[in-house]
Amino acid sequence: MSGTDLRESAMQPTPEQQDKMLKRLARVEGQIRGVQKLIREEADCEKVMQQLTASRKALDKAFFEMMACVIEGNVLDNGAADNAERMSEIRRLLTKYA
Repeated sequence: MSGTDLRESAMQPTPEQQDKMLKRLARVEGQIRGVQKLIREEADCEKVMQQLTASRKALDKAFFEMMACVIEGNVLDNGAADNAERMSEIRRLLTKYA
């Protein structure tokens, strides 16, 4: 980047993106509470690991959604249709493989 700080040019999440992110994080919070309950109940270690993995993957997906927000703010060319389509595909791939 030509001397431009990402923080200066990055966009903020839209209200729809914020809502989606908060819902995703609420689910992660519920998963973590479930892990805590399993530990308190002295559940099998593998069962705890399975739930920790699910929680971690959900949090990774939240991270990639935020990363996509940054990409949108720095790559899209004033809403050009082909750029918007490419960004949609990038978002789909990032969230699918997170």
